[in-house]
Amino acid sequence: MFAFYDFETTGTSPDFDQPIQFAAILTDDDFKQVERIDIRCQLAAHILPAPWAMAVTGVTPEVLSDQSRPTWFEFTQQMADIIERWAPATWVGYNSIAFDEEFFRQSFYQNLQPNLYLTQFNGNNRLDMMKVVFSTHVLAQDALQWPLNGKGQRSFKLDQLAPANGFTQHDAHDALGDVEATIHIAKLIRDRAPEVWAECLRNRDKHDVNALLETGRPLRLIERFGAAPPRSYIGSFAGRNPDNPNSIGFFDLQLSDPEALADGGDEVWVAAVSATPKLVRTVAVNKCPSPFEINGVMPEMVQRAEFLVNNPELRERIGGALAGRYADGEEPGHVEQRMYSDFYTINDRRLLEQFQKVDWSDRLGIIERFQDIRLHQLGKRLIFLYQPNLLSDEQRKSMESAIQDRWLSNDPETPWMTIPKVAEQMMEIEDQGAAGSPELAILQKYYRQFVNS
Repeated sequence: MFAFYDFETTGTSPDFDQPIQFAAILTDDDFKQVERIDIRCQLAAHILPAPWAMAVTGVTPEVLSDQSRPTWFEFTQQMADIIERWAPATWVGYNSIAFDEEFFRQSFYQNLQPNLYLTQFNGNNRLDMMKVVFSTHVLAQDALQWPLNGKGQRSFKLDQLAPANGFTQHDAHDALGDVEATIHIAKLIRDRAPEVWAECLRNRDKHDVNALLETGRPLRLIERFGAAPPRSYIGSFAGRNPDNPNSIGFFDLQLSDPEALADGGDEVWVAAVSATPKLVRTVAVNKCPSPFEINGVMPEMVQRAEFLVNNPELRERIGGALAGRYADGEEPGHVEQRMYSDFYTINDRRLLEQFQKVDWSDRLGIIERFQDIRLHQLGKRLIFLYQPNLLSDEQRKSMESAIQDRWLSNDPETPWMTIPKVAEQMMEIEDQGAAGSPELAILQKYYRQFVNS
């Protein structure tokens, strides 16, 4: 079963924005629809939506404040129920690993769901169709038509790729429209490039990816960086980050010979994983990477790969260099950015399960029993958002002040939307003609309330 899905959101930051629409279509293995979901929710009171997000999606202030729709907390409960009910399934989106999956996790994290990784549990796994498209471009380019963007470059955006390949009903910037477009592209690749499709399905399981990489054979890794077209790198397994078993080193066998570097000091391997071009790339096996088997590899490449296989101490050194590059720095100061700081204790997980089932008056008592400070902070914010009468006047004023301070910040580096950033985006929208005068007037009136509240 495949669960194709998409979000529409208030902005581009999974940490500080929220989903406002979740659409999903469950299909069988032949892409025949089994069930479809299209749900929307209210805007949480502490989030300032990005004007560009509203202009592009056409979402109006009335839609965001529609009290007949579920709150973000209730919306998150609905999503969790759907994932559990549809399991086991492959959760498929377009650019979903970097974007939509993070919105899933942040929604679960900030609304105190006990399991942040539901799309990877109960037999579920994940597939990112954008990565499948990249692989198709490299390995079976004739399978699709490749549109050009305004700069004359090949475009891999779904709202351009799908129409160029015969999907004429695409309602871009609507979650359900993007889901249907993703299914259309998946069908084309499965039918026209079946070998690529089959190998991409293997890569959805990190255990299969691990097993393939750990053979030590030369492999093709397909990646895309920036605006350049996707390309392949010929390399082989070169060690594992001891602090993160999902992070594997992939030595570029075309760029260098590992034997020539083997006697170098630690600085050689630090440069190998950090410099440009990288001699050692990082493969996150749990994020649907794109390694492929290859035939007819040059003997020189085979010899270089075998050298790495036969030198476990060298692979250990490379793993250490990976760990050094990705070593945790100072812990982020904002609770939204600490989702990956630590796992919950068994006791806290049990309390989170209770938290989801009781009413708000009982939830306040559960918050006091959490061991994890993050759960205290997020829980108190939920009480403030949805049952503020349970807090003291002082606590409510403190929460209101903290929200206002965020909105009014003049620091351009803040990772959330602020009033100054709103003003900047509104000017861009007006200058680029991205919204008509009536729509601009509605948005201006809407944002004034945040300044005056």
